[in-house]
Amino acid sequence: MTIVLIGPPAAGKTRVGKRLAKRLGLPFADTDAVVVAGHGAIAEIFAEHGEPYFRALERAAVAEAVARPGIVSLGGGAVLDPDTQADLATTRVVLLTVRPEAIAARITNRKRPLVTDLESWKRLVAARTPLYESLADYTADTSTRPIDTIVEEIARWIEDGGIPTGHGQSTEQGQSTELGES
Repeated sequence: MTIVLIGPPAAGKTRVGKRLAKRLGLPFADTDAVVVAGHGAIAEIFAEHGEPYFRALERAAVAEAVARPGIVSLGGGAVLDPDTQADLATTRVVLLTVRPEAIAARITNRKRPLVTDLESWKRLVAARTPLYESLADYTADTSTRPIDTIVEEIARWIEDGGIPTGHGQSTEQGQSTELGES
C-alpha cells in the first residue's frame, strides 16, 4: 500500500506524513529530503542549476518512492510532472490544504525558492489547486486543527479502504497551527 501526500508548500505534508507512517506502521519517504540528501539544499539547486534541473532530480526521487509501499510526502510542485501524475493514478492520494491566514508563519524559513512571501504563495496555490484537487482521493485542511486529529482521520480513511470522499472535501475542525514543514 502506497499513500501519497500532496499539497502546497507549508501545508504540513512532511509532519503529517511522518506521523501517519508511524501510526500505520509503514515506512516514510519525503521526496524533497531525498533530493536534499543527494544533491544539497533545494534553494541552492534552483540558484545554481535552475528549476528544470531540480524537477528532474525530484522526478527521479518520486518515481523511486512511489514504487515501494509506504507513506510518501511530495514536494508541492512534484505533481506538475505528467509522469508523476500517472504514478499517482495507482496510489491513494491525500491532499493537504491550508488557508493563507495560517501560512504566514510557516513560510518564513527561506527554504522554498518559489515562495518568497504570502502573495507568491497565494499565486502558486491558485495556479496548482485544480491539479491538486484532480489528483486527490481525500482532502484534509491543516490550517488550524491538531496534527494528531488530522493523522487519525487519514488513518481511519485508509483503514476503511481508502474510499474517495470527493475532490475538495475538507475535514477541518478544531484548532492548532503546529504544522510547519512541507
